[in-house]
Amino acid sequence: ESLKKERLNTKVVSASIENASIQNLNEPVTITLQHIHQNTGNAAVHCVFWDFQKNNGLGGWNTSGCEMEYTDMNYTICFCNHLTHFGVLLDLSRTEIDITHDRILTLLSYAGCGASSLFLGITLVTYLALEKLRRDNPSKILLNLCAALLMLNMLFLTNSWLSSFNQPGLCITAAALLHYFLLAAFTWMCLESVHFYFTLVKVFNVYVPKYILKCCIAGWGLPAIVITIVLIINKDFYGNGSHSESNPFSNFCWIQENTVFYTSVVAYVFLIFLTNTAMFITVLLQIHSMKSRTQKRSRIWKRVFLQDLKSAFSLMFLLGLTWGFVFFAWGAVRIFFLYLFSIFNTLQGFFIFVFHCLMKEDVVKQCRVHFCWGRFRLSNYS
Repeated sequence: ESLKKERLNTKVVSASIENASIQNLNEPVTITLQHIHQNTGNAAVHCVFWDFQKNNGLGGWNTSGCEMEYTDMNYTICFCNHLTHFGVLLDLSRTEIDITHDRILTLLSYAGCGASSLFLGITLVTYLALEKLRRDNPSKILLNLCAALLMLNMLFLTNSWLSSFNQPGLCITAAALLHYFLLAAFTWMCLESVHFYFTLVKVFNVYVPKYILKCCIAGWGLPAIVITIVLIINKDFYGNGSHSESNPFSNFCWIQENTVFYTSVVAYVFLIFLTNTAMFITVLLQIHSMKSRTQKRSRIWKRVFLQDLKSAFSLMFLLGLTWGFVFFAWGAVRIFFLYLFSIFNTLQGFFIFVFHCLMKEDVVKQCRVHFCWGRFRLSNYS
């Protein structure tokens, strides 16, 4: 029953070593299996193993960690593969990709997430260490967004390691936390866009008591409600499995049920993406309108254009609009947009550091006052 519409077409091969558990091998074990019936119709072939933990301990076939390397009418060669790229979090088609692209995307993802985590950590330490920088509401919202993104990156980087322990409870916890911080990051991006809207468009907005507290309840509370509902319905929606069957992202704890994935991740992200896009356009138009009223068209139009371009790029990364690349990752251009998705989103923390630390004048001045010495130090700064 666990094979659904498929059937077993080879003998079952088992190998074990007494009093030893074999896992995390540097080189995969290669297994050549002879077909019981010739695959004359060139049907799709999947390599599987018997997972004793599936179906509440009854067991079932599982594709996790098993990859089909070669097949013809008479034989199939399988081996174990351990790849996880960032696109797996929001890959809408959830189908296999070429093994070469998978490896490249994996390297990009891990390098990008590592760099992003480093710069997000620097941004957090900078704002937390310098009290003057975190007095206003935008800085407090930015801190929460950075914290959510940092936890998302760290969980992604450690996910494969956690899943290698083959502990269902640990894997469910890792998958649920990854799901939570992904939704939390998007929720804080949405709150960022709403704040921009109130600040720049609704200029005469009324005072909101305990504004940041309410933002925190929404930013951290809404994702918690979603995760709690999923866990109450069935905790086994999370687990260590494959999103595609013939080329799985093995050793990765994530959502296994497509319906849950599309409702609790894709629909949630899509709604926030639409909201942020609308806010992005509205805020840019407002910025342009404000500049048009205060500045006449003259020889400085190039500088104004560059400032608008800088504003657009900083807003785009801050509001997570680059995550929208995944919505175009279909058909012939799927691989191309997965590359864009992996590059831009794993480096979101780096871009936040650039736009909100390196290119922000008050942040640079505060750093020169407190962290620099010699001729770089600012001694008199009010």
